[in-house]
Amino acid sequence: MSVSSDAPPAARAVPDDVNALAPQVWPEGAARDDNGVLHVAGVAVTELRERFGTPLYVLDEEAVRARAREVLTAFRDAAARHGVQARVYYAGKAFLSTEVVRWVTDEGLAVDVATGGELAVALAAGADPARIGVHGNNKSVAELERAVDAGVGSIVLDSRIELERLAAIADRRGVVQPVLVRVNSGVHAETHDFLATAHEDQKFGFALADAPAVVARIRELPSLAFVGLHCHIGSQIFGAAGFAESASRLVEVHAELIAGGDVPVLNLGGGFGIAYTEADDPTPIAELAAAIVDAVARECEVRGIPVPNLAFEPGRAIVGRAGITLYEVGTVKPVRVGDELTRLYVSVDGGMSDNARPALYGAQYTARVVSRTSAAAPALARVVGKHCESGDVVVDADHLPADVTPGDLVAVAATGAYCFSLASNYNYVPRPPVVAVRAGEARVIVRGETIDDLLARDAGVAGARTAPATETTEGDR
Repeated sequence: MSVSSDAPPAARAVPDDVNALAPQVWPEGAARDDNGVLHVAGVAVTELRERFGTPLYVLDEEAVRARAREVLTAFRDAAARHGVQARVYYAGKAFLSTEVVRWVTDEGLAVDVATGGELAVALAAGADPARIGVHGNNKSVAELERAVDAGVGSIVLDSRIELERLAAIADRRGVVQPVLVRVNSGVHAETHDFLATAHEDQKFGFALADAPAVVARIRELPSLAFVGLHCHIGSQIFGAAGFAESASRLVEVHAELIAGGDVPVLNLGGGFGIAYTEADDPTPIAELAAAIVDAVARECEVRGIPVPNLAFEPGRAIVGRAGITLYEVGTVKPVRVGDELTRLYVSVDGGMSDNARPALYGAQYTARVVSRTSAAAPALARVVGKHCESGDVVVDADHLPADVTPGDLVAVAATGAYCFSLASNYNYVPRPPVVAVRAGEARVIVRGETIDDLLARDAGVAGARTAPATETTEGDR
């Protein structure tokens, strides 16, 4: 399989047709009409620009729902072949709004959240608290209290301090809180260093060797119920080899823990990759699910223990491909980068404020002019934003038609995950709206910001809201 597009790619191949859409990169409901205008779920991007402006996040609702069903079916079927159950969690951090929570829970997914804000959104959407998992390496007392009071199904413990903190909270409320223990398996995912989360020198989780002592302490506390181990080896991972090796190490500890009591669940995390460029070739999800679950079953068989129920967190794999971002071209200029090479710098009306991933990770994306067809030759292009940063790059290298011009609509594919979530107001640029499309209809699911919204938060502006900043209480620390 191809290396993830969160790693620097080889030079992009010159396409035979600069108008073509790589099918593994774009939403399944994306297609051009006879004039070359891109339609997503039956809605023309030119109509979307006219109604909602640009930049604009566009999310194909049916694509999200279909992918949720596909992933859930893949893991349930793989687990059923070994006589156990599988639960799949939607990663709130990838993209979170009440509408999206409703889509994925309608399709049978649970939800994982990592902050009090994410928990609030999931609850506001009507998610069953018993099907919410709470992550995070520094959950405040207030966040833990909210989670316990809501009745969340599990809290993933990340430190000794948090263990004792949560036990005290649950004890005061007279409840027993189910918990998992996050461990680092030591398996290094083949991804960007910032996306690899199971190596030892990082902020998440316990060392695997410390897990028995941590679990022993949990079992001493009547207000906590240990339900299993949790491990996450990284993000944007294409193959199953890392998961298989991680499973081997986790099952070894899982077997040791069984001797002291029930361990009903093993959560292997996820972080399954998607295609960002035509070179990417992610493993089909059914194949990936079968390989991971079979690996767990083999390790259990070797040790003579039953296979536990399993849980997975696919991450961007649910929502990433379903989203695109629309921009309008503002300026185009050729820049000589060598004796024989010229690159077109195509400046658009967004940038790193709506997609921070290229600046953070060197992430690669695919861009196309989508408001027309072009017969021009492909030209090496760099799509850049409007911010005062030389690193404000949206697409580092792709080929656009040589006649790309101001006013053209450019779409960047596979932006459904981690773009809206990481958006900022850098240079006081308002964050774009999010529009869902389905069956020829479009609707706003997250309102875009305006300059007035930004000014309303500035206490020095006449007429701005002047409510005092929220004071920190002892319970928030």
